[in-house]
Amino acid sequence: MKVLMINYEFPPIGGGAGQAHLAILKQYAGKSYLQVDVLASAPKPGFAVQKLSENVTLYTVGVHKKNLHYWRKIEVVEWVIKATGPYRRLLRENRYDLVHAFFGLPTGWLCYRTANRLPYIISLRGSDVPGGHARLQLEYKMMGPLLKRIWQKAAALVACSDGLKNRALKFLPSANIDIIPNGIDLDKFHPVANKELSGELKLLTVGRLSVTKRFEMLVEAVEMLSKQGKNVRLTISGGGGLLDELKNFVEQKKLTGIVNLTGRIESDKMPDVYRQHDMFVSASMQEGMSNAMLEAMASGLPIITTKCEGVEELISDNGIVVGTDSAESLTEAIIKLAENEQGYKTMCAAARRRAGNFGWDKVAQGYIKLYQRVLSKK
Repeated sequence: MKVLMINYEFPPIGGGAGQAHLAILKQYAGKSYLQVDVLASAPKPGFAVQKLSENVTLYTVGVHKKNLHYWRKIEVVEWVIKATGPYRRLLRENRYDLVHAFFGLPTGWLCYRTANRLPYIISLRGSDVPGGHARLQLEYKMMGPLLKRIWQKAAALVACSDGLKNRALKFLPSANIDIIPNGIDLDKFHPVANKELSGELKLLTVGRLSVTKRFEMLVEAVEMLSKQGKNVRLTISGGGGLLDELKNFVEQKKLTGIVNLTGRIESDKMPDVYRQHDMFVSASMQEGMSNAMLEAMASGLPIITTKCEGVEELISDNGIVVGTDSAESLTEAIIKLAENEQGYKTMCAAARRRAGNFGWDKVAQGYIKLYQRVLSKK
């Protein structure tokens, strides 16, 4: 089986989708029955080829990237234009069985234009599915008709959570959508033995600094906790275009010594970051399925979160999904858990146990079965 995978985000560019793609490739490595070429992006102009394993080859098309975690429209257009030539050349030089694209747009556009020659699968990731993303409402309106055509021609559509599938079906009710969740490296991310709360409550949130994450709500919750005399610290780990704006907000709230904005932290250092904290908090309004929540769970951290896609699969006895999207609700949930030592320990154990259902090996096998199903109909 020979597969071409394409993704306009790939580490170090982007967020969860790129990390998920890389994790899947690590599972594909060494499978003699599977040959994989990957067409992706790089942060500086140029074209490069790299062998990731004997059966996985990475081709990167570089763009003038200003921020690794934020795509300007001109950068998206630049990647599509520059990637079109290599994409067509790879199709001419190789007899692929199918194409697997991450994101309906812009990557799905390349597949759509060659649909008469080769079937394609699209992994829907979140931002490429029309919904409540404040920054992309104009794009959803302008590109909606094209996106529907891209979905309709796909041999298969895959969402990473029930919530994302439901959002996609509101956009295109006739779509047939499979669900293959995100995964987690259970060896890389693991808990601290005998985890206990200390005098200082250490909260953590991880993600690209975008409006959908509503980091200001978390900062306001910390402000409330501090005013109630709680010894609390919040670490916000992630890069993005809103870093300066968020720093200013923290300064306005006079929380500079309490809220720590680390910027992006290298992935190999993140396991220690999780283990140094007590709880994972999130105010996200929109996700596919949060990789950061999975990492926190595997690290034995309870989750306090607002309701968004993916939480139904991830959160049960290992966290609290607040009833209303507000700093007050988050504050109440954090205090409730912090003041229940036994309940906290129980949730820590449940978090790790539940993470065990999301190994990347299961995710990769799910995609391989999907490839086989598509090819059986070819």
